[in-house]
Amino acid sequence: MEHENYTRVTEFILTGLSQTREVQLVLFVIFLSFYLFILPGNVLIICTIRLDPHLTSPMYFLLANLAFLDIWYSSVTAPKMLVDFLVERKIISFGGCIAQLFFLHFVGASEMFLLTVMAFDRYAAICRPLHYATIMNRRLCCILVGLSWMGGFIHSIIQVALIVRLPFCGPNELDSYFCDITQVVRIACANTFPEELVMIFSSGLISVVCFIALLMSYAFLLAMLKKHSGSNESTNRAMSTCYSHITIVVLMFGPSIYIYARPFDSFSLDKVVSVFHTVIFPLLNPIIYTLRNKEVKTAMRKLVSRCILCKEK
Repeated sequence: MEHENYTRVTEFILTGLSQTREVQLVLFVIFLSFYLFILPGNVLIICTIRLDPHLTSPMYFLLANLAFLDIWYSSVTAPKMLVDFLVERKIISFGGCIAQLFFLHFVGASEMFLLTVMAFDRYAAICRPLHYATIMNRRLCCILVGLSWMGGFIHSIIQVALIVRLPFCGPNELDSYFCDITQVVRIACANTFPEELVMIFSSGLISVVCFIALLMSYAFLLAMLKKHSGSNESTNRAMSTCYSHITIVVLMFGPSIYIYARPFDSFSLDKVVSVFHTVIFPLLNPIIYTLRNKEVKTAMRKLVSRCILCKEK
C-alpha cells in the first residue's frame, strides 16, 4: 500500500554511450555501417537454408532459427541506439522500457535454450549417426525450437513481473543506451535485494549452468571425434562444426555471465560488454558458423549468382 503514495515515473532518460557530440556521430557511422553490412548477411543465411534443397538436415534448420533470433535480438536495442546518437535528449517511455526489457530477455533466453538444442543435435549426429535422422526428425526439431521460445517467454515474464511491481519515483536516469533489469532495478524507490536475488538466479545462474554444461558437452564430443581425427572428411567437418558452436557459446554466454551473474552494481566495462552482447556478437554468430561450413558457403554463392542472373535478364 505504501507504494501508492509515490509519483509514478512515466519515462526514463538514457545517458547513451557518450556525451560528446563528435564521438556520438562517429559511433553512429560505425554501428550503422556494421548493422547494414552484417544484417543482410544473416538474412541471406536464412534465405539460403530455406531455398536450397540440399540444406535440409536438422543442423541447418536450427542454424536458420539461430540467425532469425540473432537478427531479432540485435534489433531490440540497435535501432533505438542509432536514433539516440542523433538526438540531444535520449528518452524512452516507461512502457517502451518494459517492452524493450521483455523482448531482450525473451529472445536472449530463447537463443540460449536453442544453443542447448544445437548441442543435443551434434550429440545425436556424432554419437548416434545411424539413428540421427530418426531421432532429430522435423517434428522433434519444431517441438524443441518451440520449447526454446516457451522457455524464453517464461524467463522474460518473470523479469518483467519483478520490475513492474517496483515503485519508481525518481531519479529516472539510466546509465546505459537501453533498458535492462541491471539498470532499472538500481533506480527503484525500494529495497530491491529480494528482486535482485531472483533476477541473478533466473538470469545469471542459468547462464552459468548452461555455459558449463555446453562446454562439457562439446569437450566430450571433441574427445570422441579426435580419436578418429583425420580418418575421413565427415569427422573433420564434424569437428569444425563443434568448434563453431563453441565459439558461439562463448560469445553468447560470456557477456551474459558478466552482466547478470553478479550484484547489479555499475562497472566501467558495463557499456562496452553490453554493446558486444546486444549488437555485435548476435549479428556475428551466424556469420562465424557459416565461415566454417563449406555447404552453406557454396549454397550462398549459388543463390547470389542466381539472383544476379535473374536481374541481368
